[in-house]
Amino acid sequence: QVQLVEAGGGLVQAGASLTLSCVASGGTFSSHVMAWFRQSPGKERESVAVIGSNDDRTYYADSVKGRFTISRDNTKNTVYLQMNSLKPEDTAVYYCAARRSAIITITPNLYMYWGQGTQVTVSS
Repeated sequence: QVQLVEAGGGLVQAGASLTLSCVASGGTFSSHVMAWFRQSPGKERESVAVIGSNDDRTYYADSVKGRFTISRDNTKNTVYLQMNSLKPEDTAVYYCAARRSAIITITPNLYMYWGQGTQVTVSS
């Protein structure tokens, strides 16, 4: 059983930066694909970024390409989401998710473990 705890959300102005972190415990972190999803009111949960188990592959949603960077430190059991040039439309609850697999996927239902979420609010 893997537990995930996110941190780093907050209220910022458009154009600012934030770094989210997600610490995992209870499993072999390096065996898991890690992802960040987000969900805003009235919308479906969407994939933001995914990183392979050995930091060798990444995926980004088109809406965040060039602004967000996902990374992981397997020695610290932590995955990060560096968010630059934030826009009001990035406002959402951001969730960390883990999948014990070597295959990257953006489908939420294929992730077994989820954090509690952290709120990111970007004001205009």
